[in-house]
Amino acid sequence: MFQWFGKTEIDFVGKRNVFFALSGLGVLLGFFALVQIGRGVGHLGIDFSGGVVVQLRAETPVPIDQARKALALGNLGEADFQDMVTETGHKMLIRFQESTTASPPEHVYDVLSKAFPKNGLVLESSAQIGPTIGRKLRDDALVAILLSLLGIVLYIAMRFEFRYGIAAAIATFHDVLVVLGILYLMRVEITLLIVSALLTLAGYSLSDTVVVFDRIRENLRFRRKESLDAMINKSINDVLARTLNTSITTLLAVLALFFLGGEVIHDFALVMAMGIVVGTYSSWYIASPLLLFKKKAT
Repeated sequence: MFQWFGKTEIDFVGKRNVFFALSGLGVLLGFFALVQIGRGVGHLGIDFSGGVVVQLRAETPVPIDQARKALALGNLGEADFQDMVTETGHKMLIRFQESTTASPPEHVYDVLSKAFPKNGLVLESSAQIGPTIGRKLRDDALVAILLSLLGIVLYIAMRFEFRYGIAAAIATFHDVLVVLGILYLMRVEITLLIVSALLTLAGYSLSDTVVVFDRIRENLRFRRKESLDAMINKSINDVLARTLNTSITTLLAVLALFFLGGEVIHDFALVMAMGIVVGTYSSWYIASPLLLFKKKAT
């Protein structure tokens, strides 16, 4: 493995209370965002708030930025666009939130066909997503996140010990809430794509934590005379280069998606980029020091 530096002796658990307090603020913000989303008053996308979906087919692709300007000039408000290439040609999926437009799909088609007369636009379908469906999707998304955390506890408990599972679940919950809080401050719309990114982030954070836990367990087995504080610090320092190599290379790939992947994948890449940073931090300063707390508590 490529080594960024030599042997390190960083005291990761020595200032754990400072990092616990810092993370606590992030978790509180995440809880606030979660409550707002549960109430339906957060920055929810059409998946959760309801709205209109219009699907158009085009002989030649329509530039999304120009289509968005055309809709704004037609007083149709903000919309989410998704380009698709199928066997029948280029398709464009346009989503309007319930609060942004009351115009029928035909009006959307008229505005765009006049703005792009040479693209051969055809109105293929439209659908209305009501608030009841939005609430159902929102509730299912929250259940999916909670079930993933329960699965983490069970998996780590079987592979290590129950206290390891609790620590990993707390760290993963921390990562999801902190990123959710940041998204709330940035006023990023919460959609099903964001939920899938948060679940992906939970899996990434867990894999990084497992590597550290595995080294802690190994060191505890062969260095029984040393204190648990020293073992945790030594274990994190042992895998520090490996963790940074993994995080940096993954982050580079995600940043490439963020800057070059297009608008459709933009929010997913944003969540993953933040999650990689937060997940790496939590495996050092949250998950591992929690083992020390649990051990002392018992």
